[in-house]
Amino acid sequence: MSPVTILLVIAVYFSILLVIAWFTGRRTDSMGFFLGNRRSPWMIVAIGMIGTSLSGVTFISVPGWVVDSQFSYMQMVLGYLVGYAVIAEILLPLYYRMRLTSIYTYLNHRFGVRSYKTGALFFLLSRTVGASFRLYLVAGVLQLTVFDAWNVPFVLTVCLTLALIWLYTFRGGIKTIIWTDTLQTLFMLSALVLTVIYIVKAMPADVAGVISQVKEHEMTRIFFFDDFNDERHFVKQFLGGMFITIVMTGLDQDMMQKNLSCRSLRDAKKNVYSYSIAFVPVNLLFMILGVLLVIFAGSTGLAIPSRTDDLFPMIATSGTLPVIVTLLFLLGLIAAAYSSADSALTALTTSFTVDILGREGAEESGLRRTRIRVHLMFSFILMGVILIFRAVNDTSVISALFTVAGYTYGPLLGMFAFGLFTSARINDRAMPWIAVASPLITLLVNNYSEVLFGGYRFGFELLLVNGLITFAGMVLISSGKWNDPDKVV
Repeated sequence: MSPVTILLVIAVYFSILLVIAWFTGRRTDSMGFFLGNRRSPWMIVAIGMIGTSLSGVTFISVPGWVVDSQFSYMQMVLGYLVGYAVIAEILLPLYYRMRLTSIYTYLNHRFGVRSYKTGALFFLLSRTVGASFRLYLVAGVLQLTVFDAWNVPFVLTVCLTLALIWLYTFRGGIKTIIWTDTLQTLFMLSALVLTVIYIVKAMPADVAGVISQVKEHEMTRIFFFDDFNDERHFVKQFLGGMFITIVMTGLDQDMMQKNLSCRSLRDAKKNVYSYSIAFVPVNLLFMILGVLLVIFAGSTGLAIPSRTDDLFPMIATSGTLPVIVTLLFLLGLIAAAYSSADSALTALTTSFTVDILGREGAEESGLRRTRIRVHLMFSFILMGVILIFRAVNDTSVISALFTVAGYTYGPLLGMFAFGLFTSARINDRAMPWIAVASPLITLLVNNYSEVLFGGYRFGFELLLVNGLITFAGMVLISSGKWNDPDKVV
């Protein structure tokens, strides 16, 4: 497929998004930008949340990840289900009761302004890094498939990518995103299913034979119980998935902003349970795609790339499959990446405007000018981080994403857990020091874990360790009893 054809398809795709943005963004005030005026239909939000949660990282990395980790990722997916139940039954009732615009306002109510600002800053750091990783993927593929042929530098590709997101989100925010993300999720899932179908058809064996090959393949092993030191052990993966979900969804303004835009707590719960259940078959299908790609590469003589993130892009654009597969891959990747990046940019704008600048409740015309400027500022910040990541990345993107999350989301886990499950007050002035020290201590523990714990290697459960260290630090700076007559837990 020629670069011109690809560019035309992308142009049509974004034209559709801009039309949706125009209709939904008309006469949108700041409350509509932040929370969609709390009138979002829960089913539309649920569909869009699938794409937001999966992202371009899942679309590219999970199929390639089976080469190194087999189907062990499914153990994390099962942990996700428990994490979503915690969000629905503990966190959402708290957020709705307090009618929060930013979820970090809870920390101000519970501990004080320094804890509040610390939590918000950790979110801004975490989500900036996560969104940059995701956008790096799609910009890299666009560079490879389109812009390299025209000698366009990568920095301009990144600028174009972010400019398009900014154009369709700066007016409507969440009010626009719930509809554009629904469309993008449908594109992504359609691309996934159709790609699997086309690859199966391209195999030398019939459908029954391909299914048999996948079932018997060594990479389809899901459960790992034999070696507790193995990073793939069930307990590590399950707990890692559960707590990653709690912090990267339940304690993340980006993910919760859509949930808080639903009409009621009941609708928000239905939304969470619906899309959490949908994750199981969708992620399983991504891993089946990974095995199919490995089998197909072996049957056609293609070498498995050293960077497994390149497996799906390499085969989809190699010309060994019908041209439609290349098109589906690009559309699916763009849909997955943009459905998470657009909400991330909106959430970063919301948190910085409300939590850091303290502009919630300001006069509308001034608030609108502020949020547009902040929206633009974070677009430039994301561009800078993407360029840095391109220069230094040498590992699987999905692994890097969860590793970073284990360090930056840990303090949020500890702070919210302490607030919800204890009645103690803390020295608010000391909280920033605890929050900074916790990831540093976690890093040291991780680096020397094999020496300290007899060969034990941490996996994604490192997030839990980080949260526990923060919790312990808060115990040290606690004193007296905090009484809240409306306490949820």
